[in-house]
Amino acid sequence: MRDIKHLQSNSAKLAQSNKEKALFRNQRKAVNAGANGTLEYTIKEGVNKAKIADSELIKNKK
Repeated sequence: MRDIKHLQSNSAKLAQSNKEKALFRNQRKAVNAGANGTLEYTIKEGVNKAKIADSELIKNKK
């Protein structure tokens, strides 16, 4: 009898924690690409002036 109570309480705790994790995962929102103005940023100074900073230009910079 005692073992069954522990198993049932542990099972209930696990079910509750799994439910909370699933709800937390669903609350996440996708990030908007370029929302803060970084997606097609135009360089203002230097040899690459007036070029758009895309992935190719950034790779060559490193």
